[in-house]
Amino acid sequence: MSTAVSPLAVPFPDMPPIAGVAFATAAAGIKYRDRRDVFLALFEAGTTVAGVFTRSKCPSAPVDWCRAALAGGSARALVVNSGNANAFTGKKGRATTEAQGALAAEVAGCRPDEVFIASTGVIGEPLDAAKFAAVLPEAAQRVAEGPWIDAARAIMTTDTFPKGATRRVKIGETEVMINGIAKGAGMIAPDMATMLSFVATDAAIAAPALQAILSDGVEASFNSVTVDSDTSTSDTLLLFATAKAPGATLITEPTDPRLEDFRLALDEVLKDLAIQVARDGEGARKLIEVRVFGALSDASAKRVALSIANSPLVKTAAAGEDANWGRVVMAVGKAGEPADRDRLSIAFGDIRVAFEGERDPDYSEAAASAYMKNDEIVITADLGLAAGKARVWTCDLTKEYVAINGDYRS
Repeated sequence: MSTAVSPLAVPFPDMPPIAGVAFATAAAGIKYRDRRDVFLALFEAGTTVAGVFTRSKCPSAPVDWCRAALAGGSARALVVNSGNANAFTGKKGRATTEAQGALAAEVAGCRPDEVFIASTGVIGEPLDAAKFAAVLPEAAQRVAEGPWIDAARAIMTTDTFPKGATRRVKIGETEVMINGIAKGAGMIAPDMATMLSFVATDAAIAAPALQAILSDGVEASFNSVTVDSDTSTSDTLLLFATAKAPGATLITEPTDPRLEDFRLALDEVLKDLAIQVARDGEGARKLIEVRVFGALSDASAKRVALSIANSPLVKTAAAGEDANWGRVVMAVGKAGEPADRDRLSIAFGDIRVAFEGERDPDYSEAAASAYMKNDEIVITADLGLAAGKARVWTCDLTKEYVAINGDYRS
């Protein structure tokens, strides 16, 4: 974990308790000594769960475990560790997750298929199940409703600040809370989910409806952020609903109109967390929002936006505060999506730098260069073809990113 906090860091919010959720953290010594690296959450009976996971063809053992457990739609425990991803660890990795599941089920008083597991850290290193046996029973004895910042810190790897988001919203006449935490700074290019993120609410929503809502919410949040174009083996996003809000009644259909405000609030939490991940990109000094308009479809716009956001040349230009809009032209052209050179317009912030296939007639190098000195940059590409649009978030690519990842296993 880096010792220097990102200059783009935001304060951790004041997150109230979620009825039906209690948790604790522990120092298991998985990679570092004297550091809390295990997060145990216990949920009261009746908690439903939804999840989305990496579509990597080399998923971690915990991802496989969670996918299988998700079929039951019920959750009573969550075990998360940092420092070791338990990915590409073969039979040993699967045995460790089974041991974790059995141990957590014992301390939670539930079935193993009601336990969810996530791991983050180095790939390919065996994870010792005994590390969990040494801390989980004791941690289970001291679970509490907070503080959430402790949980956010326990799941950090190269993150420089803990990430959290919270919203209060009504479902009908019932007020409910939504809290979420996330970790992620490198190996970030989502494909269904990204990094590790855990969201809890005291709403009463049946598992199928919860799953539909979460799957919809991911596209414009976690699936719209990238740090380095690399999709993790361990990406896991889980949403737990405890049904413990006073007066809560179970909602079974995702299209129920009472869920409209809840959907919006959940989307805000997910987007808030996703952007915090971009803010904490390894070595990042600038947050970059890429907006694409005028594409043939939203999906096409998204692919163009990701082409820009993932371009090392665009990202290094941002790091160098260089208003090199030609690199944006390059990224649009290589995206493989319908585009017309002579209709393309590009802007940095409110400064249009290119218009209809050439440099804008009012282009000012001084103004564009001054804009690039901002901590937050917006790059807009208007393809001029139709109404498709998309937004994604990324960060610049600095020497620090190379240094962090060159020393990652040291």
